[in-house]
Amino acid sequence: MSTFLSLGTALVAIIALTLIGYLGAGVAGLHTLFGVVIPYAAIALFLAGFVWRIVRWMKTPVPFNIPTTCGQQQSLDWIKPERIENPQSKFDVVIRMALEVLFFRSLFRNTSAELKDGPKLVYGSNKYLWAAGLAFHYTFLVIFLRHLRFFLEPSPAFVHWMEVFDGFFQIGVPILFISDVIIVAAVSYLFLRRIVVPQIRYISLPADYFPLLLILGIAFSGVLMRYFMKVDLVAVKELTLGLVTFSPVVPESIGSIFYIHVLFVSALFAYFPFSKLMHLGGVFLSPTRNMQANSRAFRHINPWNPEVEVHTYKEWEEEFGDKLKQVGIPLDNEE
Repeated sequence: MSTFLSLGTALVAIIALTLIGYLGAGVAGLHTLFGVVIPYAAIALFLAGFVWRIVRWMKTPVPFNIPTTCGQQQSLDWIKPERIENPQSKFDVVIRMALEVLFFRSLFRNTSAELKDGPKLVYGSNKYLWAAGLAFHYTFLVIFLRHLRFFLEPSPAFVHWMEVFDGFFQIGVPILFISDVIIVAAVSYLFLRRIVVPQIRYISLPADYFPLLLILGIAFSGVLMRYFMKVDLVAVKELTLGLVTFSPVVPESIGSIFYIHVLFVSALFAYFPFSKLMHLGGVFLSPTRNMQANSRAFRHINPWNPEVEVHTYKEWEEEFGDKLKQVGIPLDNEE
C-alpha cells in the first residue's frame, strides 16, 4: 500500500470521527449517545478484547527455550555471565523485564546504520526514538492519572501534587502543564518519523498512522478545552462521576468539543485490544523476554507433544528377523 493511501486512510478516519462528534453532539444534540452510550460500549469492548487477547496468548504453546540474549550465558564458575542480558534465574528475568517496561532498555540500545562514501557501513547511536517513546508513554501516564480528579470525589492527594509539579513553570492562566507540551511534541516526532524516514515510510500501514493521529486528536482536543475553548468543568465532573457510579446524568452546558474529545478517547479504547497497542499486555507474555536462559542447565521438553507409538529396533528385528537372516544381514539379538 502506498504512503499516500496509508496516510490518507488514517487521516480520513480521524476527520470522520471529528465530524461525527461535532454533528452528533453539537448539531443533533445526541449528548446521551456520545456522553454515556459510546463510552460505556468502548470500555466494555476494551475490557473484553483485552482479556480475550491475553487469554489467547496465555494458551499459546511455547515449547522451546527462546529468550533473546546478547551476552554470556551462565556456564563454568570462572566465566562471568551477563545476568541481565542472559537471565539465569527468575529474579534476573524480573530485573530485565522491569528495565524493559519502565525504561525501554532494548530501544535505548538501538543503533542506526548509514552507508557512507567508500562504500562504508557506519553504525551510530540513535537515541531520538527512545527519548520520544519514553516521553510519550510517561506523559500519557501522567495525563491519565491527572484525569482521575474528574472520576473520584474527593480527588486523591497525589493527583494534586502531580498537577503542582506538572505546572511547575507557572506559565499562563490556566497554568500550562508541561506534560501537554511534551506529549504533543513526542507524538508529532513519532508521526513525522514515519513520513520522513524512507525505510519507515515504506513499511508503514494505516494501522501505524491511525493510532498516532488518534492520540494527537485526543491531545489537541484536550489542549483546546483547557486553554482556548472553555468548557463547564463542574458539568464535566457531574457527568464523569455519574459514569463511574453507573447513574449517568448528562448536563446541557457541556460544549461539543468535549464530546469530540470523548469520542476520540472512546475510539482509542475500542481500537486498543485489536491493534499493535496491545504490546501493553503482550510484553509480559513474550517468551523472548519472560523466559530464563537456562537451556544448558535444564533440558526443555515440549509438554504439548502427543504420545507417539514407537517401533524399536529390537521389535523391528523380531518382526523381520527371518528375512534378514536369509539375505545374510547380521542381527544384534541373534540367538
